[in-house]
Amino acid sequence: MAARRLVVIGGDAAGMSAASQARRRDADLEIIVYERGEHVSYAACGMPYLVGGQVSGPERLIARRPEQFARQNIQVFTGHEVTAIDTEAREVTVAARGGDAFVQPYDELLIATGAREVFPEIPGRDAAGVFALRGLASGIAMWEFVNERAPQHAVVIGGGYIGLEVSEALRLRGIDTALVHRRAEVMSTLDPDMGVLATQALRDIGVTLHLNESPQALVQWEGHVSGVVLSKETLSAELVVFGTGARPVSELAARAGILLGAQGAIRVDETMRTAIPHVWAAGDCAETLDGVSGRPVWAPLGTVANKMGRVAGLNLTGGQATFPGVVGTAITKVGDTEIARTGLRERDCRELSIDHACTTIEDRTRAGYYPGATQITVKLCAEKGSGRLLGAQIVGGPGSGKRIDTVAACLTARLTVQDLVDMDLAYAPPFSPVWDPVQTAARVLLSAV
Repeated sequence: MAARRLVVIGGDAAGMSAASQARRRDADLEIIVYERGEHVSYAACGMPYLVGGQVSGPERLIARRPEQFARQNIQVFTGHEVTAIDTEAREVTVAARGGDAFVQPYDELLIATGAREVFPEIPGRDAAGVFALRGLASGIAMWEFVNERAPQHAVVIGGGYIGLEVSEALRLRGIDTALVHRRAEVMSTLDPDMGVLATQALRDIGVTLHLNESPQALVQWEGHVSGVVLSKETLSAELVVFGTGARPVSELAARAGILLGAQGAIRVDETMRTAIPHVWAAGDCAETLDGVSGRPVWAPLGTVANKMGRVAGLNLTGGQATFPGVVGTAITKVGDTEIARTGLRERDCRELSIDHACTTIEDRTRAGYYPGATQITVKLCAEKGSGRLLGAQIVGGPGSGKRIDTVAACLTARLTVQDLVDMDLAYAPPFSPVWDPVQTAARVLLSAV
């Protein structure tokens, strides 16, 4: 009897995690991975730090190469794009770069096509010197451009995670950097009263901010970008970086009749199955559940993709694993300011008509008498009546951000504000005040729930 065949579309976090997990469970399974880009199994989140110089070179971001997977008997083909899926015949059409298209049958199919950047439709966006960090190739191209061209002026468009991290990277390289954002404060994943702290962090490292603005066009000189046109002025720029969001790459699945869900991501159940037998999806192209609200959501994060891929790999080889969803935990930094969030924002609570209360406190990251204590601001939200924790946002100096994991654990376990107050957290003066700041915020919030 011929060996069963798993075909994986996409060779990054979810796809390779699934392939590796499937190989560990089934030594006889034939595993073929098709990746349309040049690289597989890389640390996309490290790209801003490559540009900024904290990472010494692109090779540091590559976890494993195709030849390493080959030693596991996992066949990886880069430069191969799957262009069609026939779910009835159980086969995919593959276009090889520089070669002819061919048809590949499968017994099980995992779609892990990831996400792509969203570019605003403005004139000049195809000029040389314009970048968007998505795949590793884009990060390497931007790193090489900065090294070789030594731009003096850069404009970053978009005030989300990529926008903030790239702005910091460019400032570390000594580049005069401006950031353009369409809202009054950066970081729309935070409530505005916490976003203002992130906005100030950018100013503190010397980023010029143009808020409530959107680019109208890019100016070119001999094919290279030279400026960004705003509503009332034009900014000089030999380098422009778009961090204006992303969307799931789900068109291939949609053409095959596979149902889509939240924000156009592929609809899957908790086992990573789609509605079509023998077809699975995982990673940035797939939806999941919000563990706080219970809503389907799209959560394009590397941590989520790896976990989804592992669950898919277990189940398509006969396992019974589930992926319970996410609570929306994320963290980043700008200079010495750490920015983190989890769960629902205050405005999410309002939109969901949840009777809620929120509190914001300012504290110190260490005992006040211990050297190096810095300011930390904590915002907590909880449901009135039940006291169930709903979300948190933290902005502060070194040692602030990872405190978000305490609240994320509470959200996962559906704990209350009182549970957080009672929690036995570690204390010593170099690490926190006697009452950890998240517990101080919980104590204040108790009176409102």
